[in-house]
Amino acid sequence: MYTKDGEKYFILDAHIALWDARPENQRNVHGKQFIDCFYDYHRNLSPASELWPYEEYLYQGGERLMKDLFTDGYVDHAIFQPARLGEFYVNGFGQTQEAFALASANPDKLTYNHWFDPRDGERGLDRLRRDAEEMHLKGVKLYTADWHGDSRGYKLSDPWTYRYLEVCREVGIKNIHVHKGPTIRPLDRDAFDVADVDHVATDFTDLNFVVEHCGLPRLEDFCWIATQEPNVYAGLAVALPFIHTRPRYFAQIIGELLYWLDENRIFFSSDYALWTPKWLVETFVDFQIPEDMSEYAPLTTDQKKKILGLNAAAIYDIPVPEELQVANPPQHAEPQAVAVA
Repeated sequence: MYTKDGEKYFILDAHIALWDARPENQRNVHGKQFIDCFYDYHRNLSPASELWPYEEYLYQGGERLMKDLFTDGYVDHAIFQPARLGEFYVNGFGQTQEAFALASANPDKLTYNHWFDPRDGERGLDRLRRDAEEMHLKGVKLYTADWHGDSRGYKLSDPWTYRYLEVCREVGIKNIHVHKGPTIRPLDRDAFDVADVDHVATDFTDLNFVVEHCGLPRLEDFCWIATQEPNVYAGLAVALPFIHTRPRYFAQIIGELLYWLDENRIFFSSDYALWTPKWLVETFVDFQIPEDMSEYAPLTTDQKKKILGLNAAAIYDIPVPEELQVANPPQHAEPQAVAVA
């Protein structure tokens, strides 16, 4: 919980990871390219006081994660959003067993989301069913630009992706997080295009599609899709750190999201360990859209409370103390499934 000027904020970090990019886990040069690109984002968008040495950035471990989030970072609950990247890392980038074990040991603080890749075909469907049962999954994280053999990406609208989403329905996975944001070397920019969200959100109205990084740099495309698809949400991972280096750009991002979506469909995400939540929470609570950007309404305290935690808590059924609620809590419709032709 974070407290400022007499206001109390429930903090749910909706996008964290526990990764291993150490040289012994790098399968090839692409593993180093990927983590180096991550580190460039970290050092270019972080305050000087928050910079990590490169060697520490390669692997943080569970003990440090718990300290950075829950001891120092004000976080009440956090959700793992792993990236597999098996073509770049021997044991994958996101550490499944370590992260799941940490979440299992701390269920009041951590939720583990898993991943699937529709290019795994039938065997992947069977694995998804097993994973859902063994891990009690409420959500998955998809990386449509991930490499898989000769393939350098897939679309949410692909027939095989639809088969996996149908299994998600079957096993009770309702929250589909999708990386639709900046390109990370060596992945291809177009494989992160947000256009396929429109197709799949229409056909799976009973699933929630959380677009991580809110489609950047395709914010306008994302907003035009999300305004007509009530089951599409915006994750602020990567967008939020611009609050430090380019506050007017961040004001535009949050202003557009509030204009086109609404205050109930935007999630705080630190993208740990790209960044740590402490300074992001503090800066966001203090942030206000500049007065000369008059096309956007000022941010209210209740809006900040919803974005910082109440919105994500609502779709994950995470309990929030009554004293940390707002007068008009997030409302999320419960649409019925529709048959996919």
